[in-house]
Amino acid sequence: MHRRRFLLTSLAGALAGPVVVEAQQTGKVPHIGYVGYGAPGSDPAEIVGLQQGLRALGYIENQNIVIEYRYAKGSPDRLPRLIAELTHLNVDLILTQGTAVTAAAQHEAVTTPIVSVSGDPVSSGFVKSLARPGGNITGLSFALAKDFGGKWLELVKETVPKASRVGIIWNPTNLSGAAAAKEIEALAPGLGLRLSTQPIRSAADFDAAFAAVTRAKVAALIVMTDPLVSGQPANIVRLAAAYRVPTVYGLREFVDAGGLMSYGPNLGDLWRRAATYVDKILRGAKPGDLPVEQPTKFELVINLKTAKALGLTIPPSLVARADQVIE
Repeated sequence: MHRRRFLLTSLAGALAGPVVVEAQQTGKVPHIGYVGYGAPGSDPAEIVGLQQGLRALGYIENQNIVIEYRYAKGSPDRLPRLIAELTHLNVDLILTQGTAVTAAAQHEAVTTPIVSVSGDPVSSGFVKSLARPGGNITGLSFALAKDFGGKWLELVKETVPKASRVGIIWNPTNLSGAAAAKEIEALAPGLGLRLSTQPIRSAADFDAAFAAVTRAKVAALIVMTDPLVSGQPANIVRLAAAYRVPTVYGLREFVDAGGLMSYGPNLGDLWRRAATYVDKILRGAKPGDLPVEQPTKFELVINLKTAKALGLTIPPSLVARADQVIE
């Protein structure tokens, strides 16, 4: 009986991983920070993905790792203070959600390792290159491949074949989003589409943006991915339904909330992968030596209930290509 208990205890210790054993020996539990752009609860995919990734590596929150959460509540002016709080706590590293948060962390946490999930870290000046970041920042790039915006336009044409004008809602302060918006502008004429672009800089801008694209008589709408946007799925989906405009999103969370269609990276997958950077840095790796990774998992999700409510018939060929169909 005692031998069985010993074996089970030994196995549990082995599964917990070397970092856990090391922490027990030194008496130090890893202490990390997480900074979100929106309000608490606006980032479920990020948090669930991160926690799943950490658990797979043997880290159990509030047992052998502590995470300090801070949220800007959509106000970039709050970010310097939030990051300063974490540096004063001497956290082992800081996780940053999006370009604006990472930019603030780069300025305020110059010696603390930073794991970022953001747009284009090279053009934003966070890293020297994807292969060799240098400095104290690494993580995952949310930047989409060239011509990716054209895929959203193609989805619009397949879903609403008679569309001649398409709206875009985007955050011009996001460098990655600005580049994608320019790309869509360049590709639209080739598909016989004209654009109506509506910038948003705060959560208060969404109502006016939807009203503007409706006045422009767009046949469909593309909502560009951005931390400001990703923190508002319920509100944005509500507005799309109220204005009865078929809308394509970059994240599946919007379709889960009742949106029509999404195509883009899997957000939870990106944050699960972010956990591997946490693990490597806690083991002694330098952020500047860890290559920045790009999205590897893209998914098309379609909500047929929403299509029916909008009076749309989704082509069978498009439904067949979907990774998931909500009925």
